[in-house]
Amino acid sequence: MDWYSIRVISGKEKKIQEEINWEIEERSLQDDIQEIFVPTEKIVEMKDGKKKVKTRVFFPGYILIKMILNNTNQYFIENVNHVLSFVGPKGKPQAVRPEEISRIVGVVEKGEVQENFQHPFKVGDAIHVIDGPFMDFSGFINEINNEKQKLKVSVSIFGRPTPVELDYLQVELEK
Repeated sequence: MDWYSIRVISGKEKKIQEEINWEIEERSLQDDIQEIFVPTEKIVEMKDGKKKVKTRVFFPGYILIKMILNNTNQYFIENVNHVLSFVGPKGKPQAVRPEEISRIVGVVEKGEVQENFQHPFKVGDAIHVIDGPFMDFSGFINEINNEKQKLKVSVSIFGRPTPVELDYLQVELEK
């Protein structure tokens, strides 16, 4: 039994996974189709000054499926609503290498996918400091460090622009 990747309509991955699982039960295909996997990751977004954790599909438009490939199973999968095709040359399904699957599954299961902080900041944006020792100061973003989730900002202290490093959560965009 090998893993295959199927192309699907982006945004419908979970719905397709549920539909395939339902059809597997209805048709008693549990011996032929073992697992349908939609890798996801958690991301943190700032909305209205609050941190919100969202789940996002890791590979939009693709689902991984562990199955015995034969004409009947291929026809069944390709005829599920919103499934476009198997991934492979000229529409011929090509098995995903076991080391690739191990890497993907390992990253997702171990939670090695770090929460990506979605932020609205760009270099040059005007910001207002809402927390910390520079609270109520205003300034401009000089640099963004996504890894540390920090901003290098120039704030005016005693009339002089002074560079300070602030956390994403300590600032908001000027309105």
